[in-house]
Amino acid sequence: MEHGWTDAMAGIRSGLPGAPQALYGLVYEQLHRLARRIAPGATLTPTALVHEAFIKLLGAEAGVADRSHFMALAARAMRQIAIDHARRGAALRRQQEGAAPGEPGLLITEEVLAVHSALERLDALDPRLARTVELRYFGGFTEEEIAEVTGLTVRTVRRDWRKARAFLFEEVRGAIPADRG
Repeated sequence: MEHGWTDAMAGIRSGLPGAPQALYGLVYEQLHRLARRIAPGATLTPTALVHEAFIKLLGAEAGVADRSHFMALAARAMRQIAIDHARRGAALRRQQEGAAPGEPGLLITEEVLAVHSALERLDALDPRLARTVELRYFGGFTEEEIAEVTGLTVRTVRRDWRKARAFLFEEVRGAIPADRG
């Protein structure tokens, strides 16, 4: 599979017709699995999230080192797209007079924004922990893959993941309303 990846990336860099489609075929399933975890509700489907992220990433292919780097960039792009979508949804709901505080779509939006806000606070305190979360949760990387991409040991990644999860749990727990409808 790495050979197909290398060929597709070389084709994109040289402007070969059909190369983006070849790359898309190679990464679609993995991106779709990630998108199912990230998509903030029915109005942004995993398929739509994958399409938006892939289009966003096509402009950055020149700086992509390898498949792991591409997937890390894809995870970040999907997270950014999901956050932008959640923000737009929250703004629209605020404009609607009939939006009830316990509305399921609004709760999903609140959760997405709370996690994003907590992750930004974590990034300000410890960027390495935030990167571990981004790769693990949004990128679907294993501890071993994170260690390889970041140059850390698996033991350090495991410890960082535990610390980051604890931090995010505490931050998000205080940001989400206790009465959920």
